[in-house]
Amino acid sequence: MIQKDKGAWAWVPILYFTQGLPYVLVVTVSVIMYKNLGVSNEDIGLYTSLLYLPWVLKPFWSPIVDLFSTKRKWFLAMQLLIAIALFGVGLSISSNMFFITTLACFWMAAFASATNDIASDGYYMLGLTEKKQSFFVGMRSTFYRLAMVTGEGLIVFGAGFLEEKYGDNTKAWSITMTATAFLMLVLTISNFFAAPKYESSDNITLDKPKGFFEVFISFFKKPQIGIALAFILTYRLGESQLVKMASPFLLDTPDKGGLGYSTKELGLLFGTIGVIALTVGGILGGILISRDGLKKWMLPMIFSLNVPNIFYAILALTKTTNIVAVTTTVVLEKFGYGFGFAAFLMYLIYIANGNSKTSHYAIATGFMALGMMLPGMISGYIQNWLGYGGFFVWVVIAALPALFLLKYLQYPADFGKKETVSNE
Repeated sequence: MIQKDKGAWAWVPILYFTQGLPYVLVVTVSVIMYKNLGVSNEDIGLYTSLLYLPWVLKPFWSPIVDLFSTKRKWFLAMQLLIAIALFGVGLSISSNMFFITTLACFWMAAFASATNDIASDGYYMLGLTEKKQSFFVGMRSTFYRLAMVTGEGLIVFGAGFLEEKYGDNTKAWSITMTATAFLMLVLTISNFFAAPKYESSDNITLDKPKGFFEVFISFFKKPQIGIALAFILTYRLGESQLVKMASPFLLDTPDKGGLGYSTKELGLLFGTIGVIALTVGGILGGILISRDGLKKWMLPMIFSLNVPNIFYAILALTKTTNIVAVTTTVVLEKFGYGFGFAAFLMYLIYIANGNSKTSHYAIATGFMALGMMLPGMISGYIQNWLGYGGFFVWVVIAALPALFLLKYLQYPADFGKKETVSNE
């Protein structure tokens, strides 16, 4: 068996970049692609939100990853499948039934990506000592965010460049997604060479779940689990809808209530400036919770997640297209999301504490994904009904349920301080 921690500086960055890229392609880039290919906001909101489903359901098949083969083999197989699925998207965009065929390929990529997450996180915990797991957690996050920059920024910007070059959105996105498939293939090959074979038969035996149903029963017997799940489902009620309609809002022409920005401008705003703000917010949030504990920062972080949404409402109601105002709005919203999400992740860790911690964390993140999927599914219909101005006002109001539930939550005031939190 290869010694733990070996080669971590090489495989941790590549593995987590490869984990982040398919997620951002499925969840975010698909929205921009479909908008530029003429799909309605209702269909975009409904069908791309359904792509969250694999991340909702992944706790139910996560034991299979533990029971059969090694996690290294699992994530390599899933990454190869993602590359094939993205290649299918690129080839089918020009077909007459492009919406159905590309959705089917994105579904394949989504299930493979969710399974890749399970295997990659399991490999990380198995291949590193607890000390190194803590040491590399920042690098994990950084390269995951870099994948988001690549997806929302470079790939979208490239698609916008090709749209302008060819004057044909279909051709531009076909080339873009085919090139992205090759990028995914290169990353898979890189992981094959970079990731050591840590797992021996003994490791696999020890890592197998002892009882499938007991894991779920013990989770739902946790104190305050009903209130906790309600809080998890509503924490991002506004953000889950905004994230689906923000891109269409910026891309739609003014006569439709949008701001009329180009795909290239959107890629620059969301994928570079926006993701930098998101990363800074997340890092700052983690530092402050580590210093002071979760209780002190939970309420400010909920506000930081939701207050910037007011600026989207102002843009929509005033129809302001000024680049400074729009950039400021995007930066504030992304920073606030990163800052506020730090408290949410720490609360999920608290919920997962105890026996079967890894499985319970997977269940909690499944509910987190459900809280993103369900509101996102109806976001396009709400936007169509209320218009962009009314929709973003509703997004601001959607912060109220989580604020109401917060006063009923019970958790240690100092939870999250460096000395009180063991390895995730």
